[in-house]
Amino acid sequence: MPISAQHGGPPRASGPRIAVFTKNGVNPNYRAFLLGAERAAAALGAVTLPQVPATPDDPAEQAALVRRALSGTRPDAILLAPADDRAMEGPVAEINAAGIPLVGFVNRMRGRFVTFVGADDVAMARAAAAHLIAALRGEGRVVLIEGPETAPTSRDRGRGFREEIARHPGIALLGTAPGRYLRPGGREAMRALMAAHPRIEGVIATNDLMALGALDALEEQGRRALVVGNNGTVEAARAVGEGRLLATMDYDGFRMGALAAMAAIRHLRGLPVPPEILLPAQVIHRGNHAAWLVPVAERPLPEWDAIVRGG
Repeated sequence: MPISAQHGGPPRASGPRIAVFTKNGVNPNYRAFLLGAERAAAALGAVTLPQVPATPDDPAEQAALVRRALSGTRPDAILLAPADDRAMEGPVAEINAAGIPLVGFVNRMRGRFVTFVGADDVAMARAAAAHLIAALRGEGRVVLIEGPETAPTSRDRGRGFREEIARHPGIALLGTAPGRYLRPGGREAMRALMAAHPRIEGVIATNDLMALGALDALEEQGRRALVVGNNGTVEAARAVGEGRLLATMDYDGFRMGALAAMAAIRHLRGLPVPPEILLPAQVIHRGNHAAWLVPVAERPLPEWDAIVRGG
């Protein structure tokens, strides 16, 4: 019988324990992921054990958290967004050796996983870039603010942006700067790019925090440019509605967290789970942004059968 978090009933104290390892507690999308996992697990009679590095995106701290869980609480399943896909190969091998089912989300990496929950970051980035280029009518000078090189999402989004820009000879990519997936980082990156380039018509950021930081920098210097982000956070959707941010992309951490928890619990119960669950790339713009203004805590849990095929 298909499992659905909508109809799971009250949680059982003796249910499965799902350890959830995110990269940081600053990005609102990871807070949304934790909430989605917690609510879906509770609806299915399980509990979540959040494991968040105090220092954002710190692979050494994340690895220590994994090893502490393996030697202590030994959860029934693990959800993991690696802070660094290469640095976390050792801890993932230890999870595999311990025989604990592992669900990956956001960042792909090597290892044995029940499934991966995320999105096609290259396709998502191409769609965001195409929206910006259309708004520029195919001509203009743009810059790119990127996340950490250690994050596969940032590498893939950067590749998608560059591929789409390369298709439009009227678009010049002036330069790039690292923003560390943080709002202060995006602000610093935009300041550096503006100092180097007196004319910038478009800004592409690989997440919403950096896009909002870029807007901060533009506004403090009285400059204007069309800015697109990625993640579909409530604050970014609000900025889209205000006309400050051109667009963002739907990268729904709440829905991903819920689906990842559902996948882990299905696997523990012997139900089928497909090798990957990818959410579609959807541009959030001024014409449709209202749906993303709903607070994360008020959003309904997704229905497994409505989204997942082959599971």
